[in-house]
Amino acid sequence: MLYVGITGNLDKRMASHRSLENRTSFTARYGITRLVHIEDYTDPDQAIAREKDLKGWRHQKKVKLIERGNPHWLDLAAPTHTDPSPSLRSGSG
Repeated sequence: MLYVGITGNLDKRMASHRSLENRTSFTARYGITRLVHIEDYTDPDQAIAREKDLKGWRHQKKVKLIERGNPHWLDLAAPTHTDPSPSLRSGSG
């Protein structure tokens, strides 16, 4: 399962996802805790447009995008104090 989203504060967003802060959220229901692809935008409108574009893609197209830049699906986010396991940084899971 893949999740696409935008944020102005990546560290805070990752901590929220990893802590399962909102247990009914998509990321909590499916155990999504690794950041495997990131794109930086300075213009929020561009970021929103890209998010909408990516959300319209089929799963396999998203997988190909991820694997071009991160073939081993390593976790690209900095560890947080709420990480459930140090193995998240190893790319396992």
